[in-house]
Amino acid sequence: MGLARLMKMAFDGADLAPLGQSLISRAEKDPDDADALMDLSIILQLKYQPEIALDVQARALGIKTLYHLPAAGNAAIRLLAIMAPGDLMTNTPLEFLVEGSTISLDMLYVGTGLPLPSPLPDHDLLFIAVGESTGTRPLLEELAEIMKEWPRPVLNQPESILKTSREEAPACLAPIAEVIMPSSLRTARGTLATGPLPAFPFIIRPVDSHAGHGLAKIENAGEISSYLEAMPEPAFFVSPFFDYKSADGMYRKYRVLLIDGQPYACHMGTSENWMIHYLNAGMAESPEKREEEARFMADFDTGFGKRHRVALQGIHAALHLDYLVIDCAETRDGRLLVFEMDTGAVVHAMDPADVFPYKAPQMKKVFSAFYDMLTSTLDAHV
Repeated sequence: MGLARLMKMAFDGADLAPLGQSLISRAEKDPDDADALMDLSIILQLKYQPEIALDVQARALGIKTLYHLPAAGNAAIRLLAIMAPGDLMTNTPLEFLVEGSTISLDMLYVGTGLPLPSPLPDHDLLFIAVGESTGTRPLLEELAEIMKEWPRPVLNQPESILKTSREEAPACLAPIAEVIMPSSLRTARGTLATGPLPAFPFIIRPVDSHAGHGLAKIENAGEISSYLEAMPEPAFFVSPFFDYKSADGMYRKYRVLLIDGQPYACHMGTSENWMIHYLNAGMAESPEKREEEARFMADFDTGFGKRHRVALQGIHAALHLDYLVIDCAETRDGRLLVFEMDTGAVVHAMDPADVFPYKAPQMKKVFSAFYDMLTSTLDAHV
């Protein structure tokens, strides 16, 4: 079934337990049913059982490493994605981008004990879907060498993905005057507890965390011990806090997608709290917030996208990624404040149309742009 279908079911509030049980039954009847195990692994992750999920995923990958999502009808483009074992944040969720299209997607998992097969699956294009993290950096470095002699066009080169790390990205963007990306200092737990402290307030999060896990603003020295008591991780990223409150007292966080260097609006969250995540910003409950998001999308090319055209062009020139997700805000002086850049954030069309009628047309534009990028890349290599 794959990630897109299963996450949509979870997003809509469906009870995945019966489906999970049927997948367990399938795997019991046929221990080599890797597809059932991979779908079961996704369900377990969606139900917040990560350790069991990764064990099931490992069993599936021990049976086979190539998984196929067929095109809707005859395949016009055969896309092969290189992926790494891991949780739902490890790889670019391409299934959302190609679902219902004439793109067939083969997902090939590689890593320790999972070598590239010979011969390779037939494909027209290769997409490196492995996102940057501490665990995937050795794989990306290895893939960077392999890609130098790859027989087909490659999208999202590994050496460019490596630049999206919280440590490297701020340095890459530093020459762009129109952009602010706070530096991230990797700090050991012991240093936080006993060593010299950065200036207050600062932002802290565990290394390799996403979606706000463990993210906090530290206002004074007394808050550090309380934070460490709640967070068992051995290392953290520490960054200066930039107050991006708008003139009306609200915080606004934007998700922008660069496809072949062109920017597209994905969503906008508005909150009274500096720590905004779209799912906790109360967008579904507020017609006023949704109206503002709809305007953000409708006027993107003449509004946000135009205001930050130079900044976004600079980011593309600095990283050279064909597909890049940027979570950002605007400072009071008009610069682009970048919180995070990666290739693994979910870009989707799962929101209910009756509540978010403006989302589906925008996502259709995004998915069409992705398809056009694949087509133009193929045409350029004929």
